[in-house]
Amino acid sequence: QVQLVESGGGLVQSGGALRLSCTASGRILRINDMSWYRQAPGKQRELVAVITSGGMTNYADSVKGRFTISRDNAKNTVYLQMNSLKPEDTAVYYCNADVTPLWTSRNAYWGQGTQVTVSS
Repeated sequence: QVQLVESGGGLVQSGGALRLSCTASGRILRINDMSWYRQAPGKQRELVAVITSGGMTNYADSVKGRFTISRDNAKNTVYLQMNSLKPEDTAVYYCNADVTPLWTSRNAYWGQGTQVTVSS
């Protein structure tokens, strides 16, 4: 069984910063891509940023230059540093990991989500 646990959400004023963390645990052979998604009320879940196991990154246009995704492979952890936050960044943020577990097939796993609220 693989679990993803997120932390770091909260309430921040416009222009502020937050850092999200997500740690994978369980019987893991390998973690491939790790990603952050978000879902605002009444909207579909959208990809925010992705990082490969080799460290290549890609971002949604709406967060380029403000958000930075990184990972620590030794700790099975992915981070999302969010700077210059705007009210439109308000959403539940979800961690996603493409994992090859021990003894079972490769699959995508989701965290439980963490709320980020940016006040104007």
